[in-house]
Amino acid sequence: MKLIKLSQLVIPIFFLTGFVSCKTKQVDENNKQTQEQKVATKPNIIFILADDLGYGDVGFNGQDKIKTPNIDKLATNGMVFTNHYTGSTVCGPSRAVLMTGKHTGHATVRGNPRWTASGTPVDISAEDVTVAEELKRAGYTTGMIGKWGLAENLNEGLPFKQGFDYFYGFNQHSPAHHYYPKTIFENENELIIEGNDPQTKEGQHIHYLMTEKATNFIDENHKKPFFLYLAYTIPHFELTILEEEKEQYKNLGWPKRQMTPGHYRHDEDGHTTYAAMVSTMDRDIGNLMKQLKDLGIADNTLVIFTSDNGHEYDDLKNEFFNSNGDFQGHKRDLYEGGIHAPFVAYWPNKIKAGTKTEHISAFWDFLPTACELAGVKPSDTVDGISYLPTLLGNDDSQKKHNYLYWEFNENQGPIQAVRKDHWKGIKFKEKPIEIYDLSKDISEQNNLAEQRPDKAKELLFLINNSRTEHSEFPLVKKILKRQ
Repeated sequence: MKLIKLSQLVIPIFFLTGFVSCKTKQVDENNKQTQEQKVATKPNIIFILADDLGYGDVGFNGQDKIKTPNIDKLATNGMVFTNHYTGSTVCGPSRAVLMTGKHTGHATVRGNPRWTASGTPVDISAEDVTVAEELKRAGYTTGMIGKWGLAENLNEGLPFKQGFDYFYGFNQHSPAHHYYPKTIFENENELIIEGNDPQTKEGQHIHYLMTEKATNFIDENHKKPFFLYLAYTIPHFELTILEEEKEQYKNLGWPKRQMTPGHYRHDEDGHTTYAAMVSTMDRDIGNLMKQLKDLGIADNTLVIFTSDNGHEYDDLKNEFFNSNGDFQGHKRDLYEGGIHAPFVAYWPNKIKAGTKTEHISAFWDFLPTACELAGVKPSDTVDGISYLPTLLGNDDSQKKHNYLYWEFNENQGPIQAVRKDHWKGIKFKEKPIEIYDLSKDISEQNNLAEQRPDKAKELLFLINNSRTEHSEFPLVKKILKRQ
């Protein structure tokens, strides 16, 4: 409770000093009112993150089996990014990159909890500056609902210590693997969900509770600028949803994919369950968009929808949903299927409806984008570049990345990758670099390293010079049993 009270004392100070237009420290009452009016004009920001949703799992990217009408409507009325990348190919580091604006060569968290050198999980640190912290000093109320996954040690990585005024969800990874958890965190309190049993899947499905909390957060905070980070756990394993949600996918003649319960308490038929999970999320996103309209704040709210990494469900040897589209690989790969994400931005009367951009962007761009929207500059060094000019149609003023960088180290690692313009380089430890011309070979089937040694040398140089050392995430071979 002392921490909460202290933060409440600090908020007004940030509130008064967070604007670049403030020219004096001695603010009179009139200037204070003017500042408060400026805060009121700042756009709300809602960032919706799906979990393990593939690039091809949404209709606007070609999905023809799973129904996603509401997400597709965002695309129809907003802007689709065709070259947007995640922070990593698994959830923990990807979310850390999103929150801090630093790619995995510089981020504090570069792998999932079990994949550290010491075996002790690494969390986001007190020194990290998150999007929430940046927006709080610009006068925003901040909320995080869903899978945080950056506080395995339940210490300094906790959301309320990282700039969030409100939190409801999972601090750690393993509890987030189940949709009927026995407990859930609300702010710093761990609450029992009466009647829930993750093994028998009895009680309340957590997705619906997350949606309820998101609805409440918007209702309670819509009269002043807010930032909502809504990190759904759908459609991450385990595959389970209410039977009524599956009805639309039954009796369609689909082949049955038998799922075997283990750590993940899957429902029996994978295909109908996976599709129903995605469509359930889609419907609830549609309801949230209606809520914004009903509250009269839709025109002052930027909504972003994307996924934390590539899909895991669809069988690459026997694809049914074509979840990765034309890409090679999926979750845990640094080929396009593991990191190339669906991305749509919706902001009525600000973003031109029905537009697409080929601007190359990544998760580490969100923090500087949010800062520019809020009228503040990042207070820490970041790797990201604001894509706000692209959102507003000002392509001529859009800065571009020289290149993007990723690293990943689980069973098949270490792996590093870069994208520079239309060229992609991938380096497996102890193996020669692979390079691909994505403008002609988006599926990464034709390795041009031998034909283009000059380009291979250039990309290899970037791979070798894009990271700082991290004692817990060295680029050495690791072997652990995959969960």
